[in-house]
Amino acid sequence: MSDLASPHSEAYATDMATARLSPDLWLTAGLAALQHDGPAALGAEPLARALKTTKGSFYWHFKDVPAFHAAVLAHWRTLAVASLAKTTQSALPPDQALRQFGRDLLADPVEPRLRSWAQNDPGVATVLATVDTARLDHLRHLLADLGFGNQSFAHALQAALIGLPQLAPTDTAQQQASFDTLIDTVLALS
Repeated sequence: MSDLASPHSEAYATDMATARLSPDLWLTAGLAALQHDGPAALGAEPLARALKTTKGSFYWHFKDVPAFHAAVLAHWRTLAVASLAKTTQSALPPDQALRQFGRDLLADPVEPRLRSWAQNDPGVATVLATVDTARLDHLRHLLADLGFGNQSFAHALQAALIGLPQLAPTDTAQQQASFDTLIDTVLALS
């Protein structure tokens, strides 16, 4: 997943103000707002203000705020699942593919906010559960390529990838180093 500019930055507002506000631009702005300010920023008014446009543009593309929330979640799910395909299609050796999988997940700046939001919203929790299931299956395949048949390793690695961003204060590089150390430990067991 990509780094998203703050929806409150001048460059972001200028880019959005000069671009035609398509549904994709609103979704990108929604992910950026979610990353920086949490789900409360996913309303028509705060997004329109950040994008320096009217709420009418928002409602032209989305029936209401819950429909926008559903679209943002679907967009994030699509991006998350696409990142799985990227690792599958790479020519990396299995151990490097496993490390890349972890780097991709840990680099997602939106997911920690989604996980927090999911604590109070069953719809968000359902989207996360769907992505988590796909990721767990992917981890199992990556580990099988390395000769691991114990399904518990996949579950433990997934738990680490979910938990590392929840630890504060850590940066992505520190989280990736921790995940790499865990991978080294798992590989040493083979």
